[in-house]
Amino acid sequence: MRCDHERVPDIALPSDASALASAAFGARPGLFPLPLAGDPVASWHRAVALGGQGRYSAARAELTRLRRATGPGGALASLATSTEASLLRQLGRHREASVLDGRAVAALAGAPADCPWAVEAHCDALTGLAADALGCGRLRLAARLLDRCAARLDEAGGVHPEAFRRQRVRLHWVTAETALASGDFATARRHSAAAAAGAERSGSVRHLIKSDLLQAASWTGESDPTPARDLCLDVLDRSTAHGLVPLRWAASMLWDGLGGGDAARRVRDESAALIVRRGGRFATIRA
Repeated sequence: MRCDHERVPDIALPSDASALASAAFGARPGLFPLPLAGDPVASWHRAVALGGQGRYSAARAELTRLRRATGPGGALASLATSTEASLLRQLGRHREASVLDGRAVAALAGAPADCPWAVEAHCDALTGLAADALGCGRLRLAARLLDRCAARLDEAGGVHPEAFRRQRVRLHWVTAETALASGDFATARRHSAAAAAGAERSGSVRHLIKSDLLQAASWTGESDPTPARDLCLDVLDRSTAHGLVPLRWAASMLWDGLGGGDAARRVRDESAALIVRRGGRFATIRA
């Protein structure tokens, strides 16, 4: 398999491609309406941005268009599949997501080890599978998959040492989540802080907000709940300001756990209702 989609070169991009990249992984995650995509990479960025805003039906439709353009194999086909898996995972549908993440790995069969896009796609699928395993209570499997992702990044880092910042942030996220699930708050704090630092360097507003949400969760192990609550409310404000409804919903859930009471539950229910109207279907009905 050839490396069919090399990294986007450092040149001036058309306005629609630049806007979609910024909405997906940059400074404008709340941009809407989004311009149409003019190429497969822009289509993937558009789907990612729509998913971050909780526009599930629109994101799935964009991913369908992308898969028709790419066919079943290759790095972008893999990225499209793991992106769809992430939409399911946001809604608690981890078992369904794991099937798609497995397909994302299979789509890379024969990809050359030094292809940057293939490395990105492989790491996305591995961290996705780890998060799926975690959601199903399989912490040891999650840890093994995270180790595989870390090894893949270390191997590729010698060829592209400045690349894969997004993949490293994702690796820190799922490592922090796995630590939280095992009650290891110190490890969770360390990895969520590393994720936040990486997200800030990359300029991704959405990734920084999610990293800070994980930091807030990691501080719930302290005797004083104030730092966790304060950062959680800050995340809630920023996710609201940028229209990142899934993160707003997640922050409201944490706030409720920190004693947010009726106010937290109102935000939770409003966010969940909006997600459902936009095509999201939760794994279970939440009270």
